[in-house]
Amino acid sequence: MTVNLLDFDAAGLQGFFAEHGEKLFRARQVLRWMHRSGRCDFDAMTDIAKSLRDKLKVLATVLPPPIISDRLSDDGTRKFLFDVGGGNAVESVFIPEENRGTLCVSTQAGCALDCSFCSTGKQGFNRNLTVAEIVGQLWQANRVLGGDRYDRCDTGEDERIIGNVVLMGMGEPLANFDNTVTALRLMLDDNAYGLSRRRVTVSTSGLVPAMDRLRDECPVALAISLHAPDDRLRDELVPINRKYPLRELMAACNRYLEKAPRDFVTFEYVMLDGVNDSDRQAKALLEVTRSVSCKFNLIPFNPFPGSPYKRSPTPRIRRFAEILMEAGVVTATRKTRGDDIDAACGQLAGQVLDRTRRAERRVFDLHEIGQ
Repeated sequence: MTVNLLDFDAAGLQGFFAEHGEKLFRARQVLRWMHRSGRCDFDAMTDIAKSLRDKLKVLATVLPPPIISDRLSDDGTRKFLFDVGGGNAVESVFIPEENRGTLCVSTQAGCALDCSFCSTGKQGFNRNLTVAEIVGQLWQANRVLGGDRYDRCDTGEDERIIGNVVLMGMGEPLANFDNTVTALRLMLDDNAYGLSRRRVTVSTSGLVPAMDRLRDECPVALAISLHAPDDRLRDELVPINRKYPLRELMAACNRYLEKAPRDFVTFEYVMLDGVNDSDRQAKALLEVTRSVSCKFNLIPFNPFPGSPYKRSPTPRIRRFAEILMEAGVVTATRKTRGDDIDAACGQLAGQVLDRTRRAERRVFDLHEIGQ
């Protein structure tokens, strides 16, 4: 049975070569061919001896998830749908920016956390993605978008098409901890994608024990899906809050900042009309987060079929932001991108088979997840 080399970070690949009697430097060579050059054909790895290339053809493969569809928004946003087998698919989104593009990556097929405003949570949970399926989204996006990611301009800066990666797609990254961290290490590895820790962001709904593990094992930029200024409302919007309430979550944020590559946590806050967008709630939000060095990212709600919520009016979002900024907290309102192709925040849904057991799994998942 062949192994997929995209499942290995540097340490894993060294172990693979050692197991088969090969020198450890081969791992560095193969990593560069796979990730920096985007090669999946061993014959194309020309600085590797032919005998080893022939051996690899028998033992291994380089297999990213195949692309089912590739849709382009009017604003340039691009949504990829990837086949991950078993009738399941996951989505990732490329967002072009003036200086550098951002890829939003999925980590699970579906999601067990059941946040009430998120279409992915409404479709249920099927399984965790493998390392190859997570990092393969970046591999495929680089290939499709084209160009040499590592050409240098006159200033010596990278001219990468994808310079930022955010794990904010389908799924809760920290509920798939081991595979997520291995994929992160590949993104950071100079022999693979060489991204800065400041340019890779993990977004979590607040799995406190896993946040502590991430701080110790692979600290990158951190975003928290907050969405409410008190436990009562957050219990409703983000049910994992029943296990890890706001006081515990804020303490975990401060612990994380001890080793984080940025000196702040980003709090994401979806703006729901008449639910969490009042002046009083803005002031309560300032109070609950006052102990944490933070920035706010206000997200206009993106509707999906069957949702009970509406997007807060623009003047209400503006006023909410003003209250936060008047208190000296850096606040941005996210520009809605790709909503004409259902690629905006909260709209990723994909195709997951196991939709029927979500309700009965929910209590179990809230108890077990994040351990």
